[in-house]
Amino acid sequence: MPTISIFYGILVSMYVFDSDRHHLPHIHVRYNEFKASIAIPSGDVLEGSRPPYDK
Repeated sequence: MPTISIFYGILVSMYVFDSDRHHLPHIHVRYNEFKASIAIPSGDVLEGSRPPYDK
């Protein structure tokens, strides 16, 4: 899967033909032991988990 960005140890990747599982535009995010699929543009987590954050 092509990497489109790396920042603060977070790897963001996207694969154009990955529509079989989620049926929505999305990105894949990896950070340490966390992996998640995030919908574009809503930011909803479609699968996996991410670390908690403070607002």
